[in-house]
Amino acid sequence: MLTLNNLKSPKGTTKNRKRIGRGQGSGQGTQAGKGHKGQKARSGGGIRLGFEGGQMPIYRRAPKVGFSNEPFKIKYAVVNLVRISEKFDNEVVNRENLIAKGLLSGKNKSLPIKVLAKGGEFKKALTFTGIESFSKTALDLITKAGGKSN
Repeated sequence: MLTLNNLKSPKGTTKNRKRIGRGQGSGQGTQAGKGHKGQKARSGGGIRLGFEGGQMPIYRRAPKVGFSNEPFKIKYAVVNLVRISEKFDNEVVNRENLIAKGLLSGKNKSLPIKVLAKGGEFKKALTFTGIESFSKTALDLITKAGGKSN
């Protein structure tokens, strides 16, 4: 019967920690795993991150000129006209309806919306409201079909 006074963990589950610098008999005495002399064997020794032994480090050699517009770029939630034509019939296409029909999800719910015309035909006269941007081809297809945008 298993009781509190005869509980034992299985063999091999516990292991003594390595006690460094506790004499020759421990196997980790003398240099205590630090090798022979040198900077890394000293107290407080070691080199900082990115140090290349006095050579000009890569982060200083690499050019740092120019400008990146990435942080200021407007990111759009992209919706395709083909997918809109599959889900919508004579309704107003706006953010709420796109979310309800499952065309916008996650962080795209809050991003500005851009409508693209990638492949396929578009023949529904839909009204688009509250959509921030359209591709030229998408606008052409919407107007040809008799629809309106903003």
